[in-house]
Amino acid sequence: MSGNTARYKGRNAKRLRFSPLDMDTSFTDRHWQSADGLTLHFREYGTAGDRPPVICLHGLTRNARDFDDLAPYIAGQGWRVLVPSMRGRGDSDYAEESDSYALATYVEDLLALLAQEGIDSFVSIGTSMGGLMTMLLAQEQPERIAGAVLNDIGPVLETAGLDTIKTYVGQGRSFPTWMHAARALEEVHGPSFPAFDIQAWIAMAKRTMTLCNNGRISFDYDMKIAEPILASPEAAAPVDLWPAFEALKDKPLLLLRGELSTLLSERSFADMRKIAPDAHSAVIPRVGHAPTLDEPEARAAIDRLLARVA
Repeated sequence: MSGNTARYKGRNAKRLRFSPLDMDTSFTDRHWQSADGLTLHFREYGTAGDRPPVICLHGLTRNARDFDDLAPYIAGQGWRVLVPSMRGRGDSDYAEESDSYALATYVEDLLALLAQEGIDSFVSIGTSMGGLMTMLLAQEQPERIAGAVLNDIGPVLETAGLDTIKTYVGQGRSFPTWMHAARALEEVHGPSFPAFDIQAWIAMAKRTMTLCNNGRISFDYDMKIAEPILASPEAAAPVDLWPAFEALKDKPLLLLRGELSTLLSERSFADMRKIAPDAHSAVIPRVGHAPTLDEPEARAAIDRLLARVA
């Protein structure tokens, strides 16, 4: 079962947060079952309509809170938005065996969510690992993808970026206060977010960490997610993802790259635009891996992509 039982987690059906603009940021906490018996968590914003829903897929060490601001923003424009926490993250169960922390399994879990919700096709907003999931699903079942955002990810993962990820994933550190947690994030990720002030780092800490029963603050994921990646470089992504990317080339597509990214190179980004010449693209200034999607440039680009789908 889940390692979540040792953590301080509310299970209220409805949670409310409010932005300075009084945007309706309410969501419903819901769950689905994986094929191997895990209970997985997702947030639902907005209501179903004639449009395909939007599903926001987070990165390797992240969870549904990664889209705290983007999801209600999109839902406020009339879209139904689902935001899952993949196995081993957030309020989703942890797997017994670390070898299930693999892209193929995450895609299977996503398909189980689609089946439960009766979703034939959706708009995918995939950050990093979420973008890899999007490409793999497009290769297997292209009809599922009504449109896609690939956020700082592509068919080629640069060694420098992967090496950086390996320096911090699965370390299991904990901190006495949110300020300590924020400073620790700044030490690791400062080069990727040079414009962040301390409030931004605290906000990132609260998205990526959780308060434990012992009063310490720790990362909100199963440390075992690191084991497959550290054991084999190929675990991060299949060797050749270009066919998977090409499955998206005729879809409404948005390609985003952080200007300072070490995971998605300028060359790969240019190659992606050549293969998908009709795709929208944007480079987010003064950001590395990965843009938060709260940047004005990212929001404007996402608006254009959703307008194209609608």
